[in-house]
Amino acid sequence: MDTSTEVGAVARESIKNKVTITEIARQAGVSVPTVSRVVNGRSDVSPETRARVEDLLRHHGYQRKSSAPGDRAALIDLVFNDLDSPWAVEIIRGVEEVAHAAGVGTVVSAIHGASGSARQWMTNLRARASDGVILVTSVLEPRLHEELRRLGVPLVVIDPAGSPSLDAPTVGATNWAGGMAATEHLLGLGHRRIGFIAGPVRLLCSRARLDGYRAALEGADIAVDDALIVPGDFYHESGFDGCNTLLDLDEPPTALFAASDQMALGAIEALRRRGLRVPEDMSVVGFDDLPEVRWSAPPLTTVRQPLADMGKLATRTVLRLAVGEEPASPRVELATELVVRASTALRAD
Repeated sequence: MDTSTEVGAVARESIKNKVTITEIARQAGVSVPTVSRVVNGRSDVSPETRARVEDLLRHHGYQRKSSAPGDRAALIDLVFNDLDSPWAVEIIRGVEEVAHAAGVGTVVSAIHGASGSARQWMTNLRARASDGVILVTSVLEPRLHEELRRLGVPLVVIDPAGSPSLDAPTVGATNWAGGMAATEHLLGLGHRRIGFIAGPVRLLCSRARLDGYRAALEGADIAVDDALIVPGDFYHESGFDGCNTLLDLDEPPTALFAASDQMALGAIEALRRRGLRVPEDMSVVGFDDLPEVRWSAPPLTTVRQPLADMGKLATRTVLRLAVGEEPASPRVELATELVVRASTALRAD
């Protein structure tokens, strides 16, 4: 049995009982995985340890999994601000792959950034007695976070919003390095006026991509021109509007880096409507490497963000937390990678 499957099995067992696997392990003086092996009938436990753990399981009335009707399946909650983005689908795909292999169900919710919606989600979570929560680019009110802690429900955050002050492990990507790689690619093609369409300023990942853009320009001894930096929200329309703002400058950029693929596609549409060509009139780089950008016209140069892998790692982490194990690291950033396609070219003289 691999680690995620074993952890999932323990999660299914521990949540169904008043006494936790962690408490059994503490009283027996052994590790949580050792109790897991006993619960799952594994042979790699000494007879003395097995007897001690079995005595405690009987003493506390611990009920192993049965197929009786009404037994509750283990569940984890996956929570987004919104679900109307292809990158959300990629994260869901990664979460579901690991959860399914571990025999754990996934409940997907959107709280839309509203406190009333978040409180309703918390009410629903209490009712279904969820075993763990994965929060994606969202913010929980301190009161709701405290309620999760009181309920003993572990939390993992993907792409934390704001300072990672929550007492919870986080999973992200090397956004700064990705922003720098995208900008250096355009600099290497001879571009010197490079526009940037930013993501939401409340998100750490957005600010890191902007910082990477700035660092690359400064490294090339090019002064950062604030007029070339326009706001966005990761969605198509803001990319469309941001590109138009840049094109209306007295001296428009010759290249554009958008902090998400969706904004890059919106920018390409703005260029098309003005009769401008990509990359002949303007090079465009995105960020995410969503499946659709391989089929855009032209195929988009972008920074690949390992969204599905981020979902997988967050799920493995929350399942470990659910059975009392510590995460390998409280802060993990997975590597980004520049993917060069046909939307960028040498600057025209």
